[in-house]
Amino acid sequence: MNAPPPAPADRDVRAGPFRLVASGDGQLAAHGPLSFATARRAHQEGLASLASANGRELEIDCAGITSSDSAGLAVLLDWLAAVKRAGGGLRYRRLPSGLVALSRIGEVEELLEGGV
Repeated sequence: MNAPPPAPADRDVRAGPFRLVASGDGQLAAHGPLSFATARRAHQEGLASLASANGRELEIDCAGITSSDSAGLAVLLDWLAAVKRAGGGLRYRRLPSGLVALSRIGEVEELLEGGV
């Protein structure tokens, strides 16, 4: 029997690719898995989107994140740091319960939920 080809490194085959979509002035929406399989691409895409904001206050709606793990949490924390270094603000809205639980274990819940 032939084995199926391996999934690309930037995809989680359970839910498709991760996307960060601008949905209005300073508003973005996260869609898809934010996990080890998608973290690298998601991180780069997010940094590019956030850099174009030029110091504005931003908000990312995370309700569309279909799965997540510690790599996804690391991506969200790094986005906060990048926006803070650029002199802007970033808040996450509607974080999935799995990410909130991971942030609690890692003792970064206040940072993740409070933003910068």
